[in-house]
Amino acid sequence: MEHSQIIRISDPTLRDGNHAVGHQLSAEHIAAYCKAADAAGVSIVEVGHGNGLGASSLQLGESKTPDHIALATARENLGKSKLGIHVIPGFATIERDLKPALALGVDVVRVASHCSEADICERHIDFSRSQGIEVWGCLMMSHMISPTLLLEQARKMESYGAEGVVFMDSSGHFIPEDVRLRVETLVNGLGIAVGFHAHNNLGLAIANSIAAAAAGATLLDGCARGFGAGAGNAQLEVLVAVLERLGYSSGVNLYKMLDAADLAAKNLIKEIPSITSVSVVSGMAGVFSGFIKPVARIAKEFNVDPRDVFFELGRRKIVAGQEDIILEVAKELAERATKGNL
Repeated sequence: MEHSQIIRISDPTLRDGNHAVGHQLSAEHIAAYCKAADAAGVSIVEVGHGNGLGASSLQLGESKTPDHIALATARENLGKSKLGIHVIPGFATIERDLKPALALGVDVVRVASHCSEADICERHIDFSRSQGIEVWGCLMMSHMISPTLLLEQARKMESYGAEGVVFMDSSGHFIPEDVRLRVETLVNGLGIAVGFHAHNNLGLAIANSIAAAAAGATLLDGCARGFGAGAGNAQLEVLVAVLERLGYSSGVNLYKMLDAADLAAKNLIKEIPSITSVSVVSGMAGVFSGFIKPVARIAKEFNVDPRDVFFELGRRKIVAGQEDIILEVAKELAERATKGNL
């Protein structure tokens, strides 16, 4: 089966994967993986704190490797592959974070917001485009709004100058039909490229990514061994293999990508991401995958079921950056249980 469609691969192993190790990837880790991904022909290698540029903090986790060192190291070890960053306005400022990053040789800027808050991205998108940099908009937690509303937000990013829009299944909540509807809506309603970022909470990251490609997405994200927050991302070496099996062209050498994944498993990853009982509930509840570790810790502290915490967080529509609500929810559940036993 041959497809005329070319799928561009963006690899956030060194960014989303940082979530899985508490943002403790070292410069040595970054150098080694960049060399391997570059050799494999990965189009974009995304580097940084799990929450992106400028996000290292006590609340979100402090990076072992500061942004400027991480980016300089990656730049030194990438040749054909472009160097990408994830930028959430509020964590990253233009003067303190974005300008120095571009000076270090960043090629691709992905400016991200919650799915209903694209307005906050205007200045960062506009500035990056003014510097001649490739810019994509990213809409996180995209399951929380309808395809029609997602298109409205994507159109804002297009109007600000984004050259493409990636919608992110941050909680691993989608099934393939959800993805197909959103891609078709965006492709038909935008004049720019569409991309998709999957998480694997329900075991559907590869299936969802293929559904995105079939519906017209031209950029897909994937991480070596699925290395990412919670249950992990689409497993990149598998995604490359399946795309090849289906006749798509990704430009990635399968054997060398398998080598890069083996290197990541040996040197970067303490524990291969897997679908646990809690991550299934996270996906069902539509809660950010990065909450799994703090939910587990706080639920244990209050002696409550972490699954109950996730469903309550989902009911409240809690998003990344609202980690303090986990404590509030766990405390309330513990108090209810105590009253129920009286």
